[in-house]
Amino acid sequence: MESFLVFLAVLGVTSTEQLFVGDQVLRVTARNEEQIALLRVLGEQEELQVDFWRHPNIPGHPVDLRVPFPNLQGVKKLLDFRNFSYSIMIEDVQELLDEEKESMRRSRRVKRSSRTFDFASYHTIDEIYDWMDVLVEDHPKLVSKIQIGQSYENRPLYVLKFSTGGSNRPAVWLDTGIHSREWITQATGVWTANKIAQEYGQDPSVTAILDSMDIFLEIVTNPDGFAFTHSSNRLWRKTRSINAGSRCIGVDPNRNWDAGFGGAGSSSNPCSETYHGPHAHSEKEVRAIMDFIRAHGKVKSVISIHSYSQMLLFPYGYRRAPAPDHQEMNELAKKAVSDLAAVFGTKYTYGSIANTIYMAGGTTIDWAYDNGVKYSFTLELRDSGRYGFLLPSSQIVPTATETWPALLDIMVHVLEHPY
Repeated sequence: MESFLVFLAVLGVTSTEQLFVGDQVLRVTARNEEQIALLRVLGEQEELQVDFWRHPNIPGHPVDLRVPFPNLQGVKKLLDFRNFSYSIMIEDVQELLDEEKESMRRSRRVKRSSRTFDFASYHTIDEIYDWMDVLVEDHPKLVSKIQIGQSYENRPLYVLKFSTGGSNRPAVWLDTGIHSREWITQATGVWTANKIAQEYGQDPSVTAILDSMDIFLEIVTNPDGFAFTHSSNRLWRKTRSINAGSRCIGVDPNRNWDAGFGGAGSSSNPCSETYHGPHAHSEKEVRAIMDFIRAHGKVKSVISIHSYSQMLLFPYGYRRAPAPDHQEMNELAKKAVSDLAAVFGTKYTYGSIANTIYMAGGTTIDWAYDNGVKYSFTLELRDSGRYGFLLPSSQIVPTATETWPALLDIMVHVLEHPY
């Protein structure tokens, strides 16, 4: 046994790290509401351990699910028996994870100093927090780091503040990584923070925004989950809070907000990836953002960045009825996805959450909108499913680069349309 553990250590694998050897991601197309319901029932069978990467919603829309290798043949037989159409999107999840880990190793080997940061690589929470300090040191008149609370496991919840001074100014809130396995979002958050700092005084739009407004950016919004994706389970989505009376850990922090809390698209089962928690704002990570936005009083835009699906979404998620500002947000989203596509040709869809991706109660931007933040948006970054949550690091900079004009469009619109 000891020699086996040494062998694992040489490979860079710890005995506590969850492996996904032979797991596949299947893309299933449900033809009707009956098949949608069947897929939802499939997801509730705990013994199958099916992990939805794209949830069942509207007939004809793709549903992506990761199936553990031991259950793969059984799930495929069931899909065949029920006449589902499906294809294999990822042949072996572990192969992508191994490639990702090797890419990170290569990046660390070429790192020359503590001030050298590779924006084209994925990083740990400690590496990101260290880099945030460097950014503040390099731009002391523009960037500061504030702490808005602590996570369940007592990690600091750090936010970068971009400000040219003054008090009681309107503000934009950006967050990335609320779902910890969506690594492209934290990486995009780092790139975006650096871009904002570099472009002030160079780019007229960034300069105009920061001359009148502040920008707050929380890069690691779910630090406990993010740390866990690096140490134990790369595909962990939720927080790491203990659920009373359950062996299952964590709450979906994007179902934990007091906006349609407990509604469609969330679960009361603590073992579910979309478990909404025992009550609204039960999670310290969610409550810290809520308290900050309420205390600030002049947050005019909330942009919460997720992956994957290539979408720009706005309220509502907990109901299908259009939001009062639907037309304005729809026009702004149309412009933003057009400018995003102009960079590399990446196509995004846009619209309300409920009518574009799925019904979802308890989301960040629905809460923000219902609490007076008019320009509330969610971005679902690359890709459309080939890699899903395991987007290769070679796509980090292209993803962040094309996302930037969309973010600028929203922030400029907020600046030009005060309310």
